Amino acid sequence: MKIEKKKSASLPISSRSSSKLMVVTDSTSNMAFPRTSGKILAMHQPNYLPWLGYFYKMAHCDVFVYLDAVQFPRGQSFAARNRIKTPNGVTFLTIPLRHPKGREGKFTYLEVEFADDKWKAKHLKTVELSYKRAPFFKEIYPLYREQLLAHASFVELTIGLIETFANYLDIRSQRIRLSRLLSQFGQKSQLIVDLCQATGATVYLSGTGGGKIYNDEQFLNQHGIQLIYSDFQHPTYPQLWGDFVPSLAVLDVLFNCGRDTRRFLLANS
Repeated sequence: MKIEKKKSASLPISSRSSSKLMVVTDSTSNMAFPRTSGKILAMHQPNYLPWLGYFYKMAHCDVFVYLDAVQFPRGQSFAARNRIKTPNGVTFLTIPLRHPKGREGKFTYLEVEFADDKWKAKHLKTVELSYKRAPFFKEIYPLYREQLLAHASFVELTIGLIETFANYLDIRSQRIRLSRLLSQFGQKSQLIVDLCQATGATVYLSGTGGGKIYNDEQFLNQHGIQLIYSDFQHPTYPQLWGDFVPSLAVLDVLFNCGRDTRRFLLANS
């Protein structure tokens, strides 16, 4: 498929970029995936309050693409919800959404809208009651609240939250929206090729979930792209409310660890 670059491609969400493999350097760094001198690209859908592994991948690439123009997933997913830890156990924060009618489930992240705004007050109250005793509540809660109240669009909110926390953690990768980069693009491995060609990347950093199923390494190699996988291992850190629970929304580690969360982005935990 022909790749068409949009003029706004030169206007990334974050203009801070790095030519190094590791955006944040530290003497404790010990990356398990292969080192390379090539420009590294990573990508992911702009989900609501993603887990720490999302930010780990973002910190270990040069260019990160928000897949805001891809199809919104059907059924239960982590697109519009994630888990936090409350005094009564783990619970989901879920955004009620309204989808375009008559599209048979085929619509993009950009086309999804809030069903209403009532959920915002509920999420704010739940987060406040769950984390008001956390060491960094006074730092993180205002950031979360500001973004929640500032946006009337699902994608603007999710990207706004991710950007806010990425900047808080001093993640210096260049971040770009797919919708501002390409007007036409392929799917699966072809999308990777299209994005690498559009950004000049020669290495693709994939997650270890669905990526291992869908990535066609031979196809990528034929287009001069090296495939590597994230080596993220979830850390254990002090948590409120009983035994440690991994893979929660990034809010949990930020409330409990603050800027010290950066050390989990530097190397295997």
